[in-house]
Amino acid sequence: MDTLFTEIENERKSQVAPLAVRMRPRTLEEVVGQREAVGEGSWLRNAIEHDQLSSVILFGPAGTGKTSLAHVIAETTQATFVEVSAIGGTVSDLRREIDAAEKRLTMSNARTILFVDEIHRFNRSQQDALLHAVENRIVILVGATTENPFFEVNSALISRSRIVELGLLSDDDIALLIDRALKDERGLKGLYKLAKPAKEALLLLAGGDGRAALTTLELAAGMKEPGTKKKPAVIDEEAVRMATPHRSLPYDKNKDMHYDIISAFIKSMRGSDPDATLYWLARMIDGGEDPKFIARRIFIAASEDVGNADPQALLIAEAAFKSAEVIGYPECAINLAQAATYVALAPKSNAACTGIFAALDEVRKGPLRKVPDYLRDRHRPGSEDYGTYKYPHNYPSGWVSQRYLPEGLTRGCFYKPSSRGWEAYRSEAFARDRLDAEE
Repeated sequence: MDTLFTEIENERKSQVAPLAVRMRPRTLEEVVGQREAVGEGSWLRNAIEHDQLSSVILFGPAGTGKTSLAHVIAETTQATFVEVSAIGGTVSDLRREIDAAEKRLTMSNARTILFVDEIHRFNRSQQDALLHAVENRIVILVGATTENPFFEVNSALISRSRIVELGLLSDDDIALLIDRALKDERGLKGLYKLAKPAKEALLLLAGGDGRAALTTLELAAGMKEPGTKKKPAVIDEEAVRMATPHRSLPYDKNKDMHYDIISAFIKSMRGSDPDATLYWLARMIDGGEDPKFIARRIFIAASEDVGNADPQALLIAEAAFKSAEVIGYPECAINLAQAATYVALAPKSNAACTGIFAALDEVRKGPLRKVPDYLRDRHRPGSEDYGTYKYPHNYPSGWVSQRYLPEGLTRGCFYKPSSRGWEAYRSEAFARDRLDAEE
């Protein structure tokens, strides 16, 4: 039960809380961005407004409002709102809260909303401890996670919950957050204002992370003496840059963004765009990605997307992989950039890639095809009856008409050379040599 002392304690906590915590929204109208997730007409907004929430898992990058939405729910619901830490919480903590929720439900028909931040940090037994209570609605679970719940959260929990995905905030959303924080009595109380270049730098450094923007603003303000409401202190660009000397764009190794960025990197090389290739490469390097992982992707692309249009690409990719192994960061970033841009600029052919997959499909699904007798190994009794094998080097052009495929398959069924680079040159030269030999 709250008392006068509780109010005093909360006021003191609020005074020392970070700006991002002090500026958390209290109502749905104060929520910034996330129109698809919580905008007018959305399931989540209707559920919150009518206090009919069912279990939900909020999924999205850091600083996009997951915890803020949970606090809005806490402010608006008639249910009892309790929170369990996924970092320090135990199965015993969960069972204690579930038992208390069951008593509220049976004795006074009161619902309980259980908020678990970073729910992916709960281990399997902790997540399993929630199942019965969530299924029977003893508690309404509100989980928040930066990781893809389909990989990190028990599938049984997912099947009993609604997944709501939140995206990075736009620059306009971040600007609104900053403007509110500058003026609001919970924030900087109108004692500071941002110079235009400082605001632009702050938006750039935030990278769609609202919490990061407010944290940087608070640190930058701390470098200036407070002004007055009539004459606020000016926060300049230098203060913002000093507050965040290194911009850290989100990059979650081994998680969703990791796969999105490596996918963009591969597709940029395939699409022959060296600038995009270097940008996505830089994102991975800056995020601390394993250079051998990057080099492996270049190695694969050299055969999958360049192939015999430029066989040299495979050798350069191999050298880049070796540099990642023996040199490492920071210098091997140069080797990776050279190999990646080479692959991006090289002529493209996926003939080798599609050819082997077509051949594998035939081997796995087609009939057992016999090796032509004249191609069989001769080191066995009876091989003299195998027929005559024509040795190509005995012929002027180094080629002779001879069937190498088993019966039932025809030339060109798997390998379809492109009209680009070395592959096209060799295909044309081979066609000419074959004509010469046949004449």
